[in-house]
Amino acid sequence: MALKDNLESVVERMHAAAVSCGRKPEEVRLVAVSKTVPADRVEKAIVAGVQFLGENYVQEASQKFNLLSTYPISWHFIGHLQSNKARFAVRIFNLIHSVDSLKLARALDKQAAKVDKIQDILIQVNIAEEATKSGVQVEETLDLVRHVSQLEHLCLKGLMTMPPYFYAPEKARPFFKALRELRDKIMAEKMPDVRLDELSMGMTGDFEVAIEEGATLIRVGTAIFGERQ
Repeated sequence: MALKDNLESVVERMHAAAVSCGRKPEEVRLVAVSKTVPADRVEKAIVAGVQFLGENYVQEASQKFNLLSTYPISWHFIGHLQSNKARFAVRIFNLIHSVDSLKLARALDKQAAKVDKIQDILIQVNIAEEATKSGVQVEETLDLVRHVSQLEHLCLKGLMTMPPYFYAPEKARPFFKALRELRDKIMAEKMPDVRLDELSMGMTGDFEVAIEEGATLIRVGTAIFGERQ
């Protein structure tokens, strides 16, 4: 299938999943994961209707950002971010999904202050407690939210997670549900100026289940661009 057809198929599936659980389709946005995808192919995706691009590596994203800067795209960072890359990240990305420590949050806050920006972020939670995955531990998330909410140049928008990889989407459901319940638990604390409206969860293999469990941002690469080279 052509890229445009792939994109239309994903959007149709998103809409169907939202409607099936009583949600409005516009509540869920598609982040097209473009890591390793050449800039000319990313440009075709933008022309086909992609509005949000997800990148995993700052250096790769920087090259594409420079080439595609004329397009009104929202750039999202979804990979593991090192504190020493914070300076570059705040110059490129509208939303950083993967803040997993106070050290990183402070680095982003410092760099955002330098360019007079309020940087939108999500906190990444290691909901499955996998040793190979980044993310704050579930029991430490509330404390991190408290500290991050005090940083003047960051705006915390919500939570992100990556469940274990399963061939059966239903097996991912408990992890998506757990993130939503964690969000609700944090919101019940009624901290000033803390609104966790965004849940970034769900990828090519399981995004419909994620939508049913409350995802507002899904991160889809393979179903749009095909298998990575």
